[in-house]
Amino acid sequence: MRYRTFGRLGWRVGEVGYGMWGLAGWTGSDDDLTRQALEEAVRLGCNFFDTAWAYGGGVSERFLGGLVRAHPEQRLYCATKIPPKNLTWPSRAEFTLDEVFPPDHIRRYAESSLENLGIDAIDLLQFHVWEDAWAQDTRWQRVIEDLKRQRLIGGVGISVNRWEPENGLATLRTGLIDAVQVIYNIFDQAPEDELFPLCRELGVAVIARVPFDEGSLTGHLTRDTTFPRGDFRGLYFGPENLGATMDRVDALTPLVPSDSTLPEMALRFILANEDVATVIPGMRRPAHVQANIAASDLGPLDSSLVTKLREHRWDRRPTSWSL
Repeated sequence: MRYRTFGRLGWRVGEVGYGMWGLAGWTGSDDDLTRQALEEAVRLGCNFFDTAWAYGGGVSERFLGGLVRAHPEQRLYCATKIPPKNLTWPSRAEFTLDEVFPPDHIRRYAESSLENLGIDAIDLLQFHVWEDAWAQDTRWQRVIEDLKRQRLIGGVGISVNRWEPENGLATLRTGLIDAVQVIYNIFDQAPEDELFPLCRELGVAVIARVPFDEGSLTGHLTRDTTFPRGDFRGLYFGPENLGATMDRVDALTPLVPSDSTLPEMALRFILANEDVATVIPGMRRPAHVQANIAASDLGPLDSSLVTKLREHRWDRRPTSWSL
């Protein structure tokens, strides 16, 4: 595992972190395999774990808390997220702060996450959705400053909506945000335009999420893939998206080096960008952990291949199915 500095917070984190969404509430989840995968991640040097209250209503947070308590000798960084009060993902421009993150809601869920994790302080508390229209509202600012002053949280982050990397720039400029979590992968390169340069200027850490485009860049999807009822991927890879996505995956396949795989190439493309502090693939099995951390060991891709992959940028705007 290679390590990077986590923005102005100065943490040294593994450049491959652990995304914990798929550990609770997804079809095929297996608690025993989850624990094995988490343990394997720690063994291989992973020290940044990203969860959320919404991942199973605290289930994922409790997994992480158990892991941290089992390894008191190691510094494991815990990042979690406050759910929107209206439980709507993503947020929409017309939503008000009162509907999504009123101050009492922020504090209530910070305390709930602390209880689930069973720790004294959350390293990074993130807003699970965001709208830049709320940037100057002092109510969320005051409660966050209070939580920091009470040493209940170390840093503050926002998770920006899919395909809206610009919807957070004004908030970063308040100086109150330490990290931003954004979708960034071979297809979704738009964060490079405005978001990454501003993060670099302000010392804001970048957490790259959805490195495999919800699974298309793992190489396991086909045009006939279906998902069980209630699985988010069944909505994302519906009729409007699956065929177009597979066309683009097919176009990528010839670029995969002979000694590599599509997911390995996808991760190494992200890690070629020094603006990224850590990337957080979902890892539900020890084999996933081993493969993803091995991509870090190999280092970034050759610059000529990165240049070719840049041609596969796919700019999209939010739709009814792009949660």
